[in-house]
Amino acid sequence: MLDANRVRVLVEVARAGSIAAAAERLSFTPPALSQQLTKLEREVGCRLVERGRTGAVLTRAGEVLLEHGERVLGELRDAETAVRAVAGERADRLALGAFASAGKVLLPGALAAFGHEHPHVRLSLSDIEPPDGFGLVTSGDLDLLITHRYPGVPMPRAGGLHRERLLVDPLRVVAPIGHPVADTEPSLADLADEEWICGAPGIHNRVSLDTAAEAAGVTLTVAYETRDYEVALALITAGVGVALLPQSVLDASHNGGWVSRPLSGTHLAREIYAVHRPRPPEPVPDMVATLRRTAVRSPRTREAR
Repeated sequence: MLDANRVRVLVEVARAGSIAAAAERLSFTPPALSQQLTKLEREVGCRLVERGRTGAVLTRAGEVLLEHGERVLGELRDAETAVRAVAGERADRLALGAFASAGKVLLPGALAAFGHEHPHVRLSLSDIEPPDGFGLVTSGDLDLLITHRYPGVPMPRAGGLHRERLLVDPLRVVAPIGHPVADTEPSLADLADEEWICGAPGIHNRVSLDTAAEAAGVTLTVAYETRDYEVALALITAGVGVALLPQSVLDASHNGGWVSRPLSGTHLAREIYAVHRPRPPEPVPDMVATLRRTAVRSPRTREAR
């Protein structure tokens, strides 16, 4: 039987990327943590981690054990919560992870409403950009993850987790005031000569834009790379380019100096999801219900049916 505490060491090494960083997170010394890892490798009979100057990388066997280990840790946490509930203890904390723009447009209202209805629950929030966070939910380090999927970007494997789509968030072309886009519904072909503002290659909104451009048979020039939507809006207001931005971000912005229009010939939208374990302890279902209500009230977005 594997030692759960040593499995936890492997999980932390995978997340931290090095023995030293994992040791600090677990309040170990690096030699002590390395010794625990060596004992775990001896138990399973193979190398789990490749140690190097730049950090620690899991072997294929390590990746397999990580996937199982996260589930085991999550089940242990669920078991503890269930026993405490039978003993009459109420859940008193809820850990959430969410991507940056959700923290601005979706969570403030939901957290305020939930806090009013559940004053005994201590809430915590971590910034987690997709595709990260699924393993943290599996292991129970997060109770709930708010994540997204852009067109052309596959969702990570859920690994038995429950995933619920909260809303569909249309993507709009955004341009400076006075731009010809204000009087039409442009296609990407109409905007092929524009300088675009978007994330760097591999960032989800960039993948979505590149995929749409390829489907339309056009080549777009991304002159300004940023994953920060507020920076993108500031650049647009200054008149230096155009961008494809989520409607919810535009609705939440107090900045002026831009106009937005839908793209013709295609319907592009990012989907926002809540992710949790299959049998979530209280008060996770109540938070999900609160998020649903908040999503329904989001201006010019719609709840996915």
